[in-house]
Amino acid sequence: MAVPINQYALENNTVFSIAGKGLKLNTAGDVKEFVETLNQMPDLRVIELSGNTLGVEASQALAEALKTKKHLKQALLSDIFTGRLLAEIPLALKALCDAFEQVELRELDLSDNAFGPAGAQPLIDFLSNTSTLQTLRLNNNGLGLGGGAMIAQALQASADKAKAEGRASSLRTIICGRNRLEDGSSEALARAFSSHGTLEVVRMPQNGIRPDGIRTIVNGLRDCKNLRHLDLQDNTFTVKGSKALAQALPSWPQLEILNVSDCLLSKRGGVHVFTALQKGGNKGLKELLLQYNEIQADGVQILADAIKEHLSLLEKLELNGNKFEEDHDVVDILKEALATWDHEDALDELDEMEDIDSDEEEEEEEEEEEELVKEAEEAEAQEPTTHLDASEERELVEKLQKTHI
Repeated sequence: MAVPINQYALENNTVFSIAGKGLKLNTAGDVKEFVETLNQMPDLRVIELSGNTLGVEASQALAEALKTKKHLKQALLSDIFTGRLLAEIPLALKALCDAFEQVELRELDLSDNAFGPAGAQPLIDFLSNTSTLQTLRLNNNGLGLGGGAMIAQALQASADKAKAEGRASSLRTIICGRNRLEDGSSEALARAFSSHGTLEVVRMPQNGIRPDGIRTIVNGLRDCKNLRHLDLQDNTFTVKGSKALAQALPSWPQLEILNVSDCLLSKRGGVHVFTALQKGGNKGLKELLLQYNEIQADGVQILADAIKEHLSLLEKLELNGNKFEEDHDVVDILKEALATWDHEDALDELDEMEDIDSDEEEEEEEEEEEELVKEAEEAEAQEPTTHLDASEERELVEKLQKTHI
């Protein structure tokens, strides 16, 4: 039975969508009607196939039609491989990505496709050679260390190509959450971020990245002077990562959204971040998400001062699940600071606050002292650098490719 095409596609001649139909498209015959429709759409701007499942032959047939669509800007392909064998996915992806190399694509969304590291390989040529891509969405793909490193390698190649051609990178947005990237791919990603320098939105929540990896990534992003949205939710900062974030904040004067909820900033880490905000280098902040971070009242006091002095645009502030009482005096001070800018309703409900544990506080102080000693030793050994060694990155990528694919 024929599946009706989105009527908007036929009327507007720029959008083709079969999103959410739940179709199982295996052969060229299964997509024949769609290919015929695409061939009648010379001004196609958007293709949306999300919520169906594509086999190799069907993908190749669609790709053949798409490679001639010179006006194509968006490819929305989330959740298109449900139930497919791991061996099928790279071939299907390769066909589609080869087609996208022929057009001036601006956005590619491959989120919610559990293709793992093997799925990163077919993206390399496209990501390395594109000069138009602005938005890359790879959320919940299970990339792991190897896949993350390969994506980073491709992004680095793209940045190098742009530099060689004397033009600015087109890349503005990277969304790469829930991919188990951990610390292993942090150096390669940080170097790619730094090399592009044009990024405005970076979202990497729930990746199991620990303090060393956080510090590396944040340092790489310091070269992205137009960063507006940074989301590192549900990774692990501690004092080390928080210090790196605090040091990087002045590099992002355009920052509007900072999401570091569930990141274990810690009492002292929160103080570092809020002290940086108090310096006034991030006056454009509109959303500050800080839930479940073991932040205490002394840090909130500094945050209140920062708001009153500089954060006139702050419309959303999340502090639930931290370590100060919801009726503590500092909460009133915080609300008064928000009221200075008529943002009394910006603060979330403080209904899951944690108790302060004196033993934990002592442990944190000991960790802080150990960290200071370690940093001093590292400083003596060598000067810190934001840019990472390219040969080390290549060795890492090669090793992970052999291990994971």
